[in-house]
Amino acid sequence: MRRSARPFAALVAALTLTAGLFAAGAPAAARDSDASAAAQASDVSLAADTYDWKNVRIDGGGFVPGIVFNRTEKNLAYARTDIGGAYRWDQAGKQWKPLLDWVDWDHWGWTGVVSLASDSVDPDKVYAAVGTYTNDWDPTNGAVLRSSDRGATWKASTLPFKLGGNMPGRGMGERLAVDPNKNSVLYLGAPSGNGLWRSTDSGATWSEVTAFPNPGNYSQDPTDTSGYGNDNQGIVWVTFDERSGSAGSATQDIYVGVADKDNTVYRSTDGGTTWSRIAGQPTGYLAHKGVLDSDNGYLYLTLSDTGGPYDGGKGQIWRYTTATGEWKDVSPVAEADTFYGFSGLTVDRQHPGTVMATAYSSWWPDTQIFRSTDSGATWTQAWDYTSYPNRSNRFTQDVSSVPWLTWGANPTPPETTPKLGWMTEALEIDPFDSNRMMYGTGATIYGTENLTNWDSGSQFSITPMVKGLEETAVNDLASPPSGAPLLSALGDIGGFRHTDLDAVPDMMFTSPNLTSTTSLDFAESSPNTVVRVGSADAAPHIGFSTDNGSNWFQGSEPSGVTGGGTVAAAADASGFVWSPEGTGVYHTTGYGSSWSASTGIPQGATVESDRKNPKKFYGFKAGTFYVSTDGGATFTAKASSGLPTDGNVRFKAVPGTEGDIWLAGGATTGAYGLWHSTDSGATFTKLSGVGEADSVGFGKAAGGASYQTLFVSAKIGGVRGIFRSTDAGTSWTRVNDDAHQWGWTGAAITGDPRVFGRVYVSTNGRGIMYGDSSDSDGGGTDPGTDPGTDPGTDPGTDPGTDPGDAACSVTYKVTNQWSGGFQADVTLTNTGSTELDGWKLAWTFPDGQRVGQIWNATAGQDGAKVTATNVSWNGRVAPGASAGFGFTGTLTGGNTAPDAFSLGGEACATG
Repeated sequence: MRRSARPFAALVAALTLTAGLFAAGAPAAARDSDASAAAQASDVSLAADTYDWKNVRIDGGGFVPGIVFNRTEKNLAYARTDIGGAYRWDQAGKQWKPLLDWVDWDHWGWTGVVSLASDSVDPDKVYAAVGTYTNDWDPTNGAVLRSSDRGATWKASTLPFKLGGNMPGRGMGERLAVDPNKNSVLYLGAPSGNGLWRSTDSGATWSEVTAFPNPGNYSQDPTDTSGYGNDNQGIVWVTFDERSGSAGSATQDIYVGVADKDNTVYRSTDGGTTWSRIAGQPTGYLAHKGVLDSDNGYLYLTLSDTGGPYDGGKGQIWRYTTATGEWKDVSPVAEADTFYGFSGLTVDRQHPGTVMATAYSSWWPDTQIFRSTDSGATWTQAWDYTSYPNRSNRFTQDVSSVPWLTWGANPTPPETTPKLGWMTEALEIDPFDSNRMMYGTGATIYGTENLTNWDSGSQFSITPMVKGLEETAVNDLASPPSGAPLLSALGDIGGFRHTDLDAVPDMMFTSPNLTSTTSLDFAESSPNTVVRVGSADAAPHIGFSTDNGSNWFQGSEPSGVTGGGTVAAAADASGFVWSPEGTGVYHTTGYGSSWSASTGIPQGATVESDRKNPKKFYGFKAGTFYVSTDGGATFTAKASSGLPTDGNVRFKAVPGTEGDIWLAGGATTGAYGLWHSTDSGATFTKLSGVGEADSVGFGKAAGGASYQTLFVSAKIGGVRGIFRSTDAGTSWTRVNDDAHQWGWTGAAITGDPRVFGRVYVSTNGRGIMYGDSSDSDGGGTDPGTDPGTDPGTDPGTDPGTDPGDAACSVTYKVTNQWSGGFQADVTLTNTGSTELDGWKLAWTFPDGQRVGQIWNATAGQDGAKVTATNVSWNGRVAPGASAGFGFTGTLTGGNTAPDAFSLGGEACATG
C-alpha cells in the first residue's frame, strides 16, 4: 500500500537516540510527544460508544516471515508479519493474539515488523523492530518497540532511519537480537547502508556500532529508481554464542550476517568491540539465516543467490565449526540440482544435531523441507519422487480448518493442493517440544505436533496453526441488504463471501480467480447480482454472480485492460459501468458480453452507481464530479469547486434516495474532508467539523431516525478514528478507541443494513475488523447536547431515582491476565433520562491492584481507591448510551473484580 509522502523535518545525524517520550501499547496507544491525542475544539458534537471489535475470520492471508520461540519459557512464541503487525501465541486457545492494534494513523508504517526478539533472561520482555518501507512510501522513520509485559503495553524508541518490514529481503533474519547473558544489550541490523546498531539499556537508546566494517551492498534491482528494489538490504541477522558469556556478563562471540555476496558473515570475539570477516566462508551467496547449535558448536547458514522472498534460483547450506574454524558444505542436494534458495533454518534444542531447512523459493511443484539428525551429514526431505510425476510424502496435510488454502485448484501432478507452502522463510522447532514445528508461508502458518514421526518412517501431520492471525489487505467492502452479510475485495487472495463473520469461509472467489480484487458492487434492489474486478496475469479481469456471490462466471472485457480499477452495478442490475486500468471508462447492458466506451469522463475516474435510479451513475477524478443519466453511456461534468484535486477520494450514494452522495478524501496539502450532495453532485457542501476523511459508508438507521447511519474513517475534533453519525453528520460518535486503531483504515468502510451500529472496517494488513455497538438501536440520534436538560441538574443524577443511587450501570470485565498483570474494560451506561455532561467513576480494588496504562479516560489512585474521569471527547453520554474505557493493571495477589462503583458519590448498578 502506498500513500502520498508527507513532508517532515530533516533528520539530525546522531549516534545516540533517546527513547520517545511516550508509552505505546496494545492496548495503550503509542504517541510522540508532539502528537497529542487530546481532542481539539470542534463545531460538531462528539461522543463515544463502547464497541466490541473482532476480526471477520479469514485466518491468515499474508506472508509470515518470522516465528520466534522464547528459549527459557515453554509455549511463549511470537510471529511477525510484513504489513500486519506482531502476534503472541496463546497456548490455551491455540491461537495468536495481536499486539500492535494500537498503532495509529500517523504511524501506520509501524504495522510492518522487520524483526522480533524475545528475551530469554526475562521472558516478560519482547522487542519489535518496526517500519514498512525504507523509501518515501512510508513517511515515518522506523522504531524499536519494547515491552516488559509480553506485548500488552509498549514503549518506542524512534530510529534516525527507516526500516522495511515489507521490503525485499524481509524474510531474512532475525535482525534484532537480545544478548542471552546480559539482556540489557541488544543488536539491530539496519538496511540502507545504516550499519549495525546496539542498545545497552534494554532498547531505550541506540547507537551505531561504528567499528562494524560492512553495512552491506546487495540490492534486489540496482536499476530501480523508486527506492524499493534498489535499496541496500544491509545487516540481516545477529546470532550470539551463549557459551562465550555468563549470567550478567555480555556474550563475547557474536555472529552477524551481511547482505554482501563476497563478505556475508562477520564475527566479534570481544563483545562487539572489534569485528572481522570469517575466513574461508562461502561466497557468491547471501546468508538468509545464521543459527547456532551451541551444544555441538556449529553455526549453520542457509544461503540463496538473492534476498527473497519471491526470487531465488540457487542455494547451499554450510556449517561452521566455531572451535576450529572449519567450513563445510552440508547442502542436502548438489548446487547444480537446485532451482531455489535456502532460507528457513532451525535447530532442535532438545536433540542436538537435528537441523531443518527450507527451499523457500521452490514455487513449483511445491516447497521442500529438509531434515538432518546428524548435524547435516545426511538429509531426508518432506517429499520425494517415486516415478515422475508421482511423489511420496512423509506428511499428511489437513486444511479443513482453513479450506480456502486449496485455492479451489485441481493441479496436474507433481503439483498438489494444498501445497506444502511457498515463501517458506520462517521455520522453527519448539525448543521445549521436538514434536512441534511451525513454519510461515506466503498465506498462513503451518505446523505439526508429531514431527518426530518423520524419523520413524511414519507420516507427520501438518495443519494450519494460524487462528487469530489475520493478515489481509482490504481494498473494498460491501454489505448487501439480503444474502451474505459481507462481501470483501482483498489483496493477494481475491476476496470472500462471508456468510458467518466468525467462521473461516470455504473458498475465495473463483471463476475467475483474481489475485487481488480492487472493487466490487451489488445491485441495490437486486442484491443477488454482484460484480467484481481486479488484477490477473491475463484476461479476464472481471467476474459476475447472480446468486449473491456464491457462484461466478467470467465476463469479457474491452481491449487494453491491464487491471481492475473500479466497477459499479445499476440499482436494478440492468447494467454496469467499469473504469479499468489501462483504458477508458466503459458500460454494458448485459453481463459483460460486450462493452461500449463511455464519453465525457476521463480515463482512471472512480465510478459508482446511484442506489435508486438504475440509469444514473457517477464518476470522480482530479476535483471534478461526473454524472450519467443514461446508464453510463455519456457523462457530464458537474461540481468541481472546492473538491479535492489530490490524494485518494472515495464516494458513495445513499441507498434508497436518488442523488444523495457522500464524498470523502483529499490530502493535507489541499482540500481534505467530507462533502455531501443531495442533487446528484451538482453541488457539494463540505462538513465543517470533519477535518479529514478517507472513506464513507452507510448502515441501518437508528431507532426513530429517518436517515441511514453514516460511518467514516476520519479526523473529527482533532481525533483520528472510526466515527458514526445517526443524524446525517450533525453529531458524531467515535466507535473505536486508542487500543483499536489498526494503522491505516482509509480504503473502505461500510455499515450493515440489517444490524444497527455494526460497521466493517478495512485495514492494510490486519484484515477486516467488525464492530458491534453496546447501544442496541442508537436512541434516534448520537449523543450530543440535549436541549431539554436542566442546567441545574447534577451530572450523573437522575431526579427520578431514590437518593443515594445514581442513574448509571457499570460493567467491569477482565479481558486478559498474565503473571503480575491484567487488562480490563469498563462500560458506563447512562440509565437516566438526562445527559451526562462529564463523569467521574470511582471504585475500590479488593486485592490492591494498581492501574497502569489507561485509555479513553484519565485515572487517579490513592491506595486501593481509584477514580476514572472522562477525556474531552467522551464526557457527554446521552440517556441509554454508554462510554467505555480500558486499562492495564498490576497485581501481587488475587484479581477479584470490584463489586461497587459510584458516580458523583452515588452508587451505580453493576452487571
